Amino acid sequence: MSRIGKRILTIPKNVEVSLTKNHLIIKGNLGQLEYTFSPLISVVIENNEIKTIRANEDKTTKQLHGTTNAIISNMLIGVSQGYKKEIEIKGVGYKATLKGNEIEVIAGYSHNVLKQIPANLKVEVPKPTNIIISGIDKQAVGQFAAILRDIRRPSPYSGKGIMYKDEVIRRKEGKTAAK
Repeated sequence: MSRIGKRILTIPKNVEVSLTKNHLIIKGNLGQLEYTFSPLISVVIENNEIKTIRANEDKTTKQLHGTTNAIISNMLIGVSQGYKKEIEIKGVGYKATLKGNEIEVIAGYSHNVLKQIPANLKVEVPKPTNIIISGIDKQAVGQFAAILRDIRRPSPYSGKGIMYKDEVIRRKEGKTAAK
């Protein structure tokens, strides 16, 4: 049995969970998330706990079992505590600014890069070199952070670029001239 799939999830206080066939709705202090899971997986809610049970022992069903359990766990944490990703921008002249529901990133290109902020996320720019992305959906927070990071990935030679806070960039030495 899947180790992740057989985890029993405890429902936090102030969180409501409702189940209809294979559609799960989780409401909490920070908002509401919905998830439609595979008919091969059944979800049981009893005694303030959530269990996931799979229908058979097929390989794909086993994979879905763990994935469904992990997604439900992320939803429970998201509606009660939320998720946050911090991004740092390093480099001369590299910076970010908020413009309405878009974020403008200046990262050494001939043009400024504008990215639309998804409706379910909150983006803050406390300093021009720091971006904080927060929301209740773990996947959406991580995806938008990855999109911003892809604008200018950190260089292993100079260390310049857009990176997650606390991300360690393995540095390389440049070429040395032959004599």
